[in-house]
Order: sequence, then structure tokens, then C-alpha cells
Amino acid sequence: MAEKLSAVKGMNDIAAPESAHWEWLEAKVRALMSRYGYRNIRTPIVEPTGLFVRGLGEVTDIVEKEMYSFEDRLNGEQLTLRPEATAGVVRAAIEHNMLYDGPKRLYYMGPMFRHERPQRGRYRQFHQIGSEALGFAGPDVDAEQITLACDLWAELGLGDVTLEINSLGQPAERQLHRAALIHYLEQHQQQLDEDAKRRLYSNPLRILDTKNPAMQALVEGAPKLMDYLGAESLAHFNGLRALLDAQGIGYRINPRLVRGMDYYNLSVFEFVTTSLGSQGTVCAGGRYDGLIAQIGGKPAPAVGWALGVERILELLKAQNLLPAVPVPDCYAVVPQVEAMPQVLPVLRALRAAGVSVQMHAGGADGHGSMKSQFKKADGSGARYALIFGASELEAGQVAVKPLREGAGAISEQTQFALAQAAQWAAQLRQA
Repeated sequence: MAEKLSAVKGMNDIAAPESAHWEWLEAKVRALMSRYGYRNIRTPIVEPTGLFVRGLGEVTDIVEKEMYSFEDRLNGEQLTLRPEATAGVVRAAIEHNMLYDGPKRLYYMGPMFRHERPQRGRYRQFHQIGSEALGFAGPDVDAEQITLACDLWAELGLGDVTLEINSLGQPAERQLHRAALIHYLEQHQQQLDEDAKRRLYSNPLRILDTKNPAMQALVEGAPKLMDYLGAESLAHFNGLRALLDAQGIGYRINPRLVRGMDYYNLSVFEFVTTSLGSQGTVCAGGRYDGLIAQIGGKPAPAVGWALGVERILELLKAQNLLPAVPVPDCYAVVPQVEAMPQVLPVLRALRAAGVSVQMHAGGADGHGSMKSQFKKADGSGARYALIFGASELEAGQVAVKPLREGAGAISEQTQFALAQAAQWAAQLRQA
């Protein structure tokens, strides 16, 4: 016997019935994005490694420790499985000159890859849904992005999701804050953990986002970036706040919110929950006005967010909000294999009319007894059994039998003409 092979640790199969929840969530997102005027974009899973080094920042956790990078054996090119989607979307926008006729609203869904320690709702292959608005400079689109996410929570019925916002200002303002922050941290080097010491001069802002309990008092006392913002940055941030206030969207200003990628400026935001333990962030994003130029395009502003699909599904599960797994409208009971030439055209006509029909299929020993077929019909969750017995077929009919109390329009066993399936199909569909 050949050796059994398993999936890579932290990379999971998603099969029925669980996959139905994924499809349901994706359908909700597609409908909402369409109402907001966002259009789908699909980018490659593999990108040049330099895209992420240049775009995300060399001293970010993702680039330093988490990327799946390799050399293409055919041509020596350095490639990486995408750890996030924004850089790829921006690369595509530049490569295809998408902004030549004005700004674009885009959204994506798909797998990302990071070599992290697998934990609840966080895996090495994980899936993100995200929105990107390219070419818009004003706080109105920052507000639109946040509102879009809030409307998604409402669509899903989610509670216990809190919005946190901050402003990272502009690069020159961050440099002033950076100098003050380094000076402050140098005075308390004995309190820094190894990760903070490593980042002290390369990326001190990320120290503020530490999860180390021993450093919380230290970072609380650190200089706040908000105190170094100029008039334009403050106006942008206050403009965002005013637009959120106008819609009744609650938020908390979190001065330690910095995000994990170097490309952010001005507005940053996170949606957090207490329902998933320590891994509380379910959606996050912000403005990244410098990224398009950084990757080689003509300078243009941009803002976006991404959510973790696995985390949202975990949250929906924790709040008992996942929908029931879909079941067929009907299960076709076919006692005799010889009847299939009569049966299949009827099933096809019903499906064409929008009826979901699961057909009983025969095995090596035939189709099995009526009793066993009815048992499977009941187990399928179907509301009706379609009985293609010898007497029914001889009369050119099929018997429709309700399998559940209050199944639908048909409350007792009824005969229908095979040749008129399209006419009575509507009675079988889920209301």
C-alpha cells in the first residue's frame, strides 16, 4: 500500500457541509460590494518576492519571518506565495494602467500564505476578502470603506465587533515622532524584549503594537504620534471622524494602532472582537497613499481593508449565526435501474425549472430496496421524495411524497404527469 499523504500543516481542506458556509459568506460579500459599486479583481497567488519586500517593508514580521519564498528552478526568479493581496492589486493596477480613466473601486477573495504558528482561525493558508479604493484622496472614501465593513457585519447579523481608528499622519510627521520615540525607548532599554530591541532603530513604531504584557505600561507612556500630526493630517482624520459620527458609527481612537505593513499613512482602522480569545482582530485596513509610487506607478492615493474569512466564520459560529446547510428540494426514489431512461429526462426538466433534485444512484448490487432508498431520502434532508415506481411509470406519472411536516405547497402524496414536469415544478421549490 502506498504511503498516506496528508495536507501541509496549517493548510486545510474545506469540504461539504462546511464549504456551504463559505459560499454563503462569499455571496453576501459579492452582493454588498456590487451595491457599493466595487468590482472584482483576481490576481496571481505567486508574485515576485521583491513586490512584498518593497511594498510591505523589509523589517515587517511578514517579510522577515512569515513568507513562503522560493527560487523558480526554470529561470532562477525569486518568487513568493502572496502573504496579502494589496501589493498584488496595486501591481496589477500599475501593470494594466487601470487608473488612466479615473479611480477604481475593487474587491478580491482568495487564499494567502504565511508561515505562522497555526491557531484558532489563523492558518498558514488562510483566506481573505478585501476592498481597495484606488485614486481617492479624501476622507469620504475612508469613511465609505469603514461603512462598507459595518454594513457587512449588519448583513451577517454579527455583534461584538468594535471599530478602532487612528492616524499615522504623513512620512515627515512620522519621522519627528520616530525620533522622539527612539529617544524615549532608549531611556528604558532594560524593559525592552528581544523583538523590541531588534526593532528599536529599524521600525520602532511597531514596538507600540507589542502584545507582551510586560511592556504594556512602557508603550502606554510612549510619545503619541497624534501629537506630531500637522494641520492637513489632523483635518483628514477629523473629517473621517465627522463622517462616521454623521452615520452613527461608533469607534474608539486607539493611538497604539499602527498596523503591520509599512505602506500605511493617515487613516488606519481595525474591527476587533472579544469572542475569539487573544486573536481579536477580524478586519483591518487603512490608507496607503505612497504604495503605488513605491511599487513603480504614477503617484496616486489609495485606501482599503481585508478580513480573514476563517476568523469571520469562527465568529459567526460562536454567535450561532451560521445558516443551515442547504438540502435538496427532492430525492428521487428509483426502485428499478431499467426505469432510468424515463426518470432522467424528468429530473433534468425539474432542475432546469430551478428545483434541486438528488438522484438515488445504484451500486454494484442494483438500486437497493424501497426501504433503503427512503432511508437515504430522509437522511438527505429533502422535503419531498419523488417515487418512480413501476405502477407510476406505467401510468406516465411520478408520486410526490412529503418527507417533513409542513414541507411546502404539497401536504400529502400526489401524482403528477411525467410529461408536464415544467408545469408542476414550482410547487416543489423552496419558498
